[in-house]
Amino acid sequence: MFATRGKGSLIGLDITTSSVKLIELVPSGRGFRVESYAAEAMPPNAINEKAIVDADAVGEAIRRAHKRAGTKTREAAVAISGDAAITKVIQMPKHLSHGELEGQVELQADQYIPFPMEEVSFDFEVIGDSERDPDMVDVLLVATRTENVEQRQVAVEAAGLHARVVDVEAFAVENGCQLLTHQMPDGGADKFVAICDFGASTTTFSVLKDLKVIYTRDFAFGGQQLTEEIMRTYGLSMEDAGRAKKEGGLPSNYQPEVLDAFIDDMSQQVSRSLQFFLASGSGREQPDQILVCGGCANIPGVADVIGSRVGVATAVGDPLGQMKVSGRAKSQGVDRDATALLTACGLALRSFD
Repeated sequence: MFATRGKGSLIGLDITTSSVKLIELVPSGRGFRVESYAAEAMPPNAINEKAIVDADAVGEAIRRAHKRAGTKTREAAVAISGDAAITKVIQMPKHLSHGELEGQVELQADQYIPFPMEEVSFDFEVIGDSERDPDMVDVLLVATRTENVEQRQVAVEAAGLHARVVDVEAFAVENGCQLLTHQMPDGGADKFVAICDFGASTTTFSVLKDLKVIYTRDFAFGGQQLTEEIMRTYGLSMEDAGRAKKEGGLPSNYQPEVLDAFIDDMSQQVSRSLQFFLASGSGREQPDQILVCGGCANIPGVADVIGSRVGVATAVGDPLGQMKVSGRAKSQGVDRDATALLTACGLALRSFD
């Protein structure tokens, strides 16, 4: 959304408290190919509650990922968290030129933004004709504190790259969901589809209707809680617990004593999010499908358990499911990480806007 002018390929950079994931997509036939990929662990405490507190440490993680990915592309799309952004649909006269529209949006923006305008970055996009008035268009206004944009720009520049697009995570997820339509009933057309993206410390629950996000909710829950439970139960360090979680080698009581309880927690979080969604406004319907994404989606059988608990058909979301993958990206484990790449892919797709 907060973009500088420019054309050409972009890498998608998903920067989280636990890692940075870098992916580059290129057109291939009617779809895309994964050209390059790398993931790099984020240093502890470099990011706190989605705010970058150590731009140099984050930049170094990005630099390492960029080097490992082997891409020459140096322009990137990154995202701020949804709770750092203010979004509002406003109406504007249809006959305005782009320049006139920009001026009118700026005049009206301070009605909706609770910060001094000199501290704010904002952007807008015409959605289409307004249903309320045929002489008006609906315009999506998106604003955030400029420091949220600058934090990411500074970290990316510390890696020797340029952040050409600073998006909002919810929009990146919506953009990435076009890569999940092969899994959706009727390709998602006229359907309610819930996407539950389990991160390391934060999970994002989004509901799409006809492939547009109509509801999103972030909550503090993620795979780190499973890692910490493995640490406590087996007396391991955080690093060893994380490795054992991914690679195996834990005692035989791991599944019944630790993993099953965590899957129960995942199911409860999805159930609670569904209840919040259904209570959030009129016209809300039980989703036709739930797609589970993120690292936790790789837990064997997790989609079946969630589906049976909440009573909605559930599958593991795979945004790379219909893509070709370069040998270089395969060697970096992109197939293994596919479920956790929805945001990164949505950002990389900004190359083709």
